[in-house]
Amino acid sequence: MDSEAAPAVATEKTRMESAIVDVIKTVFDPEIPVNVYEIGLIYNVDAAPDGRVEIKMTLTSPGCPAAQEIPAEVKSRVESVAGVTSCDVEIVWDPAWNPSMMSEAARLQLGFF
Repeated sequence: MDSEAAPAVATEKTRMESAIVDVIKTVFDPEIPVNVYEIGLIYNVDAAPDGRVEIKMTLTSPGCPAAQEIPAEVKSRVESVAGVTSCDVEIVWDPAWNPSMMSEAARLQLGFF
């Protein structure tokens, strides 16, 4: 890749990752009225130049009743983003989720101060 192409690739990656985060914000845990991004369940979003996306996320607990549905919905929504060719969602448990991972907006919405 030449030096002029690198900024364009970085800009496209940033644009795609921003669109991915926007669509992830439309996925909600059915038991919590805040989207999974603001709750702090999404640990990493990585979009490759060829459109492959890798997401590392967690759940509020290993026994989460929506453990199958939430990652499947994240995958489905991300794969609807223009330029995304595939999405792999990996559930990780380290670090363990805790309420401090929520955004300030989520904490305010849920009454955590």
